Amino acid sequence: MSKFNRMHLIVLDSVGIGAAPDANNFVNAGVPDGASDTLGHISKTVGLNVPNMAKLGLGNIPREQPLKTVPAESNPTGYATKLEEVSLGKDTMTGHWEIMGLNITEPFDTFWNGFPEEILTQIEEFSGRKVIRESNKPYSGTAVIDDFGPRQMETGELIIYTSADPVLQIAAHEDIIPVEELYRICEFARSITLERPALLGRIIARPYVGEPGNFTRTSNRRDLAISPFAPTVLDKLNEAGIDTYSVGKISDIFNGEGINHDMGHNKSNNHGVDNLIKAMTSEDFKHGFSFTNLVDFDALYGHRRNPQGYRDCLHEFDERLPEIIAAMKEDDLLMITADHGNDPTYAGTDHTREYIPFLAYSPSFKCSGLIPVGHFADISATIADNFGVEKAMIGESFLDKLV
Repeated sequence: MSKFNRMHLIVLDSVGIGAAPDANNFVNAGVPDGASDTLGHISKTVGLNVPNMAKLGLGNIPREQPLKTVPAESNPTGYATKLEEVSLGKDTMTGHWEIMGLNITEPFDTFWNGFPEEILTQIEEFSGRKVIRESNKPYSGTAVIDDFGPRQMETGELIIYTSADPVLQIAAHEDIIPVEELYRICEFARSITLERPALLGRIIARPYVGEPGNFTRTSNRRDLAISPFAPTVLDKLNEAGIDTYSVGKISDIFNGEGINHDMGHNKSNNHGVDNLIKAMTSEDFKHGFSFTNLVDFDALYGHRRNPQGYRDCLHEFDERLPEIIAAMKEDDLLMITADHGNDPTYAGTDHTREYIPFLAYSPSFKCSGLIPVGHFADISATIADNFGVEKAMIGESFLDKLV
């Protein structure tokens, strides 16, 4: 019998809590990540008021310097710690895959100087459309459509760009290149980037609308990922007939593997919280695991180096936390974490190699406090332990600490 009947994991995408021990091995615009600290620098530079996460123990997580505006609780209601990544990467897929028990020892391929001509030519031959060569480099997703959207509207060329992540992104105005056509082109791009030297984690369709000077990306984004290279704890749960619910881009990140109930993409963090609560309150979800990604922290504010917007986004989530807790049953467990950092005060526009926070709460808790510092995959090992399935490649359960 499971200790917790249902477990809910929320990933606050990119909400790191300080440089990892190996952070200087990772660089951001030529600057080592060793001084990065997403939550710490937001708290220090623009202030941070997250009383609900603080109540769970966010301010109690061990750090060299306490979070400036998030006080430690003398009697927190939950358990807290920070977790270290062992995989060789700091991207979304690496973080999520490790959280579900995999160890990525060979990072995906990235293209800081743009994609090779061979890939662009193949996409042109398949699509019948030219590719704008000037966009072929790491680019902000909003800046690239501001810079090349007007040209696309005139010529119908494809805007192909990348980032510090192992991704190929294609932006297309929905009135010029219909969404279904964009999806077909992305599916082809996926088919030619499955092996080295161009093994990419995701191909991302980035539709947008509007007029020059006022372009807006739409919710018709689609991520085409590759399947995890080994079974994850999601697969173990699914094979055991246990319900697995995905909210947001979780299904895309795992290419649907191990997911048996998909709540769909999120239009925003708030929409994602709505979808999570919808799943939690569904009469069908009686036993199992839900996995939610809230991406606005990363996509809208981390990569755009906007600490004020990032702070406000954290405030917005914190204000919704009581609603999530209210949707819990007595024997539910809520876990809140991240997948990497993205310090909006740091150099460049890349993710940062950081510890991730971990908070746990259940109405059934009799105690609270700190859990020893561990690793990302400990989350999945704890989930596997709770539901009586095998863990994946790595991770050690801390289920016995949650009492």
